[in-house]
Amino acid sequence: MPTTPTPTDTLAEEARETEPAKSRSAVRGLLRLWPYVRPVRVRLLTAGVVAIVASCTGLVIPLVLKWIVDGPVADRNTGGVWLGALYLLLLGFAEAVLFGLRRWLVARPLAGVEAAMRADLYRHLQRLPVAFHDRWSSGQLLSRGTTDLMLLRMFLAFPLTFLLVNSVTILVGVIIMLAQEWTLGLVLLAPAVPVMVVCWLFEKRYSKVARRAQDQVGDLTTLVEESVLGIRIIKGFGRHRSQALAFRDLSRTLRGTELAKARLLAGIFAAITTLPELAIGAALVLGTVQVADGALSAGTLVAFLSTALALRWPVESIGFLLAMSQEAATATERYFEVMDAEPESGVGATRRGEGATAIADAGAKTKTKTKTNANANANANANGGLRFHAVQFRYPDAPAHSAPILDRIDLHIRPGETMALVGGTGSGKTTLTALVPRLHEVTRGRITLDGVDITEMPRDSLRELVAVAFEEPTLFSAAVGENVLMGAEDAAGEAELNRALAVAQADFVHALPQGTDTQVGEQGLSLSGGQRQRLALARAVVGRPRFLVLDDPLSALDVHTEALVEAALRRVLAETTALVVAHRPSTVMLADRVALLSEGRIAAVGTHHELLRTSVEYAWLMSGATETTEPARTAETTEGDNR
Repeated sequence: MPTTPTPTDTLAEEARETEPAKSRSAVRGLLRLWPYVRPVRVRLLTAGVVAIVASCTGLVIPLVLKWIVDGPVADRNTGGVWLGALYLLLLGFAEAVLFGLRRWLVARPLAGVEAAMRADLYRHLQRLPVAFHDRWSSGQLLSRGTTDLMLLRMFLAFPLTFLLVNSVTILVGVIIMLAQEWTLGLVLLAPAVPVMVVCWLFEKRYSKVARRAQDQVGDLTTLVEESVLGIRIIKGFGRHRSQALAFRDLSRTLRGTELAKARLLAGIFAAITTLPELAIGAALVLGTVQVADGALSAGTLVAFLSTALALRWPVESIGFLLAMSQEAATATERYFEVMDAEPESGVGATRRGEGATAIADAGAKTKTKTKTNANANANANANGGLRFHAVQFRYPDAPAHSAPILDRIDLHIRPGETMALVGGTGSGKTTLTALVPRLHEVTRGRITLDGVDITEMPRDSLRELVAVAFEEPTLFSAAVGENVLMGAEDAAGEAELNRALAVAQADFVHALPQGTDTQVGEQGLSLSGGQRQRLALARAVVGRPRFLVLDDPLSALDVHTEALVEAALRRVLAETTALVVAHRPSTVMLADRVALLSEGRIAAVGTHHELLRTSVEYAWLMSGATETTEPARTAETTEGDNR
């Protein structure tokens, strides 16, 4: 069944993620966008200046109206009225052109900013350790790469500019009104303090609700993704109704949060609209009395009220702009939560291939020594191959005093040797194999390849040397050939592809509609489990790796196909150093030696027949016994020769 996030999980995650954010202001969070904005700062600054000029151009219109009313209208000069109308038309046209120019200036660079941030996020996700992806749901990561980045682009395109533009417009407008009639200007300034208090309260509350809504979007995305990927399980067990109910619950929770946002927006819009409107009404009454008394000209009152009305949008938009800014600040915080996660360390050589070169040189020296001295061969076997030195592993998020998953693992797979790793369910076999390509980092001890510590080489060089195939194969939405050749260098061609397919007995691909160019559906679900596993095995062997780690690679094959694969795989294993997780005796027979892993430790090492004689636990595992209780290891169980 797909894992369904519950509202409780959502709230817990929200509390965990928002707690460190309380000490950070929205402005400080948004300033982290500067490295992305800096390359386009000239165009954004130009767009801001253009928008300010356009907005201030609109404030000239009331002054033209004053001139028309007090001049041509009062003097009954028809020509002057037409001239004033022409001025108004030109000002309106200039304002429209300038705002259009602002839009053109920001469109392309901000699309580039969004693309750069998305590329950096994707690149960073590839470099984050497996433990990070184990903790984070895919929906939360997807929402950060889509919805959150869209909010940031919208913020940079509109609120960022207009918070400045509207502030300047309001300031200039207030100066114009005070210059026209300072008493009326003071009346319009009366709501300023209440409006600022309302905005402060709104910002404080809206930021929490915005964060909650964006987290809930991530939860909903996770549920939808898991339901789509697990549609066969949902249909097979008839669980569509329970999934629909889970989706409905999350949708209702998100709907409630969005309604809370709407209520806050309605409240601030009501406040910042009502208070200025009351001030304008009071100014209108007072100004009319002054005109009637002859203390104020009609043109001045018209210009004053026109300026006040022109400032309605800059004032009323404050709530909308603050809301978008808070959502952008939350999106920035969520984006950098991922970007701040520590990537896989790159300790050791800094140039690609240095680790592989060092191991290749060591192998060449070993061959030279072997030709001249028989003792050198023994020394090479002692230090070469794949070796675990007192390795201990505990998951990073495990309690500090919990027992390690793997403890004191001492194991040596000699150069050119194949070792089978056997153990009961939960004994740590898959975890052990994940340590070799550094999908997880050892807690203590070290792992060496031909005497070189794997932490002393770059990960890309390490993963050129070590090929892996997992029990649960993952295929990508690409051609069959592209999926297989992911395990080889870029120079690999058709010959290597066909060789790998032959080893994995994956010749079925040639019968597909477009052969190796046939597109595989999402996660390869258009293929059977055995077909996916064979393609994953082909991907592991296509690059002729120096070291091969296979996690029960034949579990989904029928006995006849398994026999064919084993026969072809035996030739490949003869040319590499391999660690193979095995559950079937037939797979174990591929190995030169066998290591028994029990309760996170190596319990015995030897050949298959030796362990059948000396280890009760191993004999029980290989017998396929159906007892529910695993027999305890007896004193006859030996540690074996693991060196």
